[in-house]
Amino acid sequence: MNASWDILKILSDPTRLRLLALIVREELSVAELQEILGMGQSRISSQLALLRQAGLVTDRREGKKAFYSLRASLAPKSLTLLRAAIDSVADSSALADDRANLDRILQKRRRTQEQYFNLIAGRLGKNYCPGRSWEALGHLALRLTPAITIADLGAGEGLVSQLLAARAKQVWCIDNSAKMVEVGTELAQKNGLANLSYKQGDIEDVPLADKSVDLAILSQALHHAQHPQAAVNEAYRILKPGGQLLVLDLNEHTFEKARELYADVWLGFKESALHAFLKKAGFTKVEVAAVAREENEPHFETLLASGIKSGK
Repeated sequence: MNASWDILKILSDPTRLRLLALIVREELSVAELQEILGMGQSRISSQLALLRQAGLVTDRREGKKAFYSLRASLAPKSLTLLRAAIDSVADSSALADDRANLDRILQKRRRTQEQYFNLIAGRLGKNYCPGRSWEALGHLALRLTPAITIADLGAGEGLVSQLLAARAKQVWCIDNSAKMVEVGTELAQKNGLANLSYKQGDIEDVPLADKSVDLAILSQALHHAQHPQAAVNEAYRILKPGGQLLVLDLNEHTFEKARELYADVWLGFKESALHAFLKKAGFTKVEVAAVAREENEPHFETLLASGIKSGK
């Protein structure tokens, strides 16, 4: 069903239009939509099913959760029609309440992650963390070039950067936890690493200038991003032409408790997904490979992805 007439009939229902107005802004789970709209699960699920059948939305499964987003391949005419319908009721009190509730939900997501990382600041290198193995870090270290400027995105306390700073020209550690930045800065001073600097910031909005670093690293950080593609795009932006991105992250897994235990947003990524993130951002010579697998259950596997920013 993709004809304009059929889409108009779909958009005539207020609940479906409210759902689309939210999904246009953000990928959301059924539970989050319930909380935003104050409606029952069965009602929301039935309306989402109709939207999916109409080809307007697509769903993604993460364990027991289902997330809904606008279909990326939606025809331009259909997208224009959809946005016009949403704009026509944008000033209604219902949509205003929905927007306010959505902002609250997104803030709640961020607070959950920040609370987790603030809690473990100072202990991150001592406690178990999925994928943080010396074997995996060793593979990353082998690819390093001395006397370059490096950005460690989602650095935490800077476990990787503490090692890199011994040879690099400058290392920037970016993390959204104020406590992590405080602890990392103290560690850098304690270890006499004047070329290791910390900045508080989001990996999806990196506080570094365009074309300012030679190497960008996302080490076990991408699965904490709300929008992984945006984080990879930011890495591309701050890299100089010829610069390289290295991504260490978990292979896709089904250990659902990782969300609660480690504030994970994504349960890892398939090799094909990491490859697609880098290619879409503009990287060339993209490679993705498994570099480590943990012996103990749930047997987390670590992937290493790399890409080069070409051009001038």
